Amino acid sequence: MAYFRTVPNLPRLLDLFSREHHWLVLINADPDAMASAMALKRIMSYKVRAVTIAKVNEIRRPDNLAMIRYTQLRMSRFYPGMLPNFDRFALVDSQPSHHPSFADVPFSVIIDHHPVTEMKAKVAFSEIKPEYGATSTLMTEYLYNLEIKPGKLLATALQFGIKTDTANFERHFTDVDLRAYQYLARLGDNTLLSRISRREFLMPWLEVFAKACTNLYSVGASGQYAYLGPVENPDVLVNIADFFMRVYEIRWAAVAGLYEDLLVIIFRGDGISRDVGKYAAQIFGEIGSAGGHKSMARAEIPLAALKGKEPELFVWQKMACSKKRRPSATKKAATMEKEQEALGARSGGGMVDETY
Repeated sequence: MAYFRTVPNLPRLLDLFSREHHWLVLINADPDAMASAMALKRIMSYKVRAVTIAKVNEIRRPDNLAMIRYTQLRMSRFYPGMLPNFDRFALVDSQPSHHPSFADVPFSVIIDHHPVTEMKAKVAFSEIKPEYGATSTLMTEYLYNLEIKPGKLLATALQFGIKTDTANFERHFTDVDLRAYQYLARLGDNTLLSRISRREFLMPWLEVFAKACTNLYSVGASGQYAYLGPVENPDVLVNIADFFMRVYEIRWAAVAGLYEDLLVIIFRGDGISRDVGKYAAQIFGEIGSAGGHKSMARAEIPLAALKGKEPELFVWQKMACSKKRRPSATKKAATMEKEQEALGARSGGGMVDETY
């Protein structure tokens, strides 16, 4: 069996490249998207006049920022007025329906691994393989088929793209994702990869971590819940939930906070004690966006849907009153409610300011 499949339509992709054209590669930036864009740019090298990578989102996660720094990736921030400056457009690790900024762009190339959505316009070259764990795996196959050996920085970026989108091969992946990672490991820089992967926190987050550890409530026999109030970036909720799952006694955790006009709740679990994806959908699906996998889930609820209820108590009561909660949780909810009422009375009523 060949190490990678033969990609039969690659000549059709190469036929799109001309020395006269300036290409714009658009991404919703995350490690997989950034690495895939770097790989496509490498394929285009010496075949087109110029290639620009542009992102439609703001990058705040420390590991993503570290990836940009250490792989020397150059990106522009996309705005619609820049479209006339380019002749051709490509989209990687996404599809036109995934972001409003993609809707009116006449893409010639779309390469992705997410489930297929309807495309309004015909695309000259399109390959979407949802069975793959990462678009970086697809791009590694392309490079291999074209006999392009990725340099150290590109190989490391593609490794990190596969690593993050498969959650270190704990989420959905295929044999080809594993083969791609092993192939890239021989070409990349493991020290550099480790340096990028370990950049998980920002200094201002440490105070939020301290608050989470001192505001941790038990939910049943094995769950934990922490409410953090307003946060500058919801990614800190993800990092704290992941951190809690490293504690031996915790089998699942919910970490909640306020971001702009949303109540965001991040769920993490061992995938055995509780299916947190189903749990999140069960208790929050009717009032917001909620769901995920057995071990990873997220809920986002507009604050308007709370109808003036205090967010911390609202989340706790929803969990305490769910069908599978123990009586101790319901008792704890009543205690919390009395505490909130007492605090409200001492402060003259209204919401209690719990920000640091």
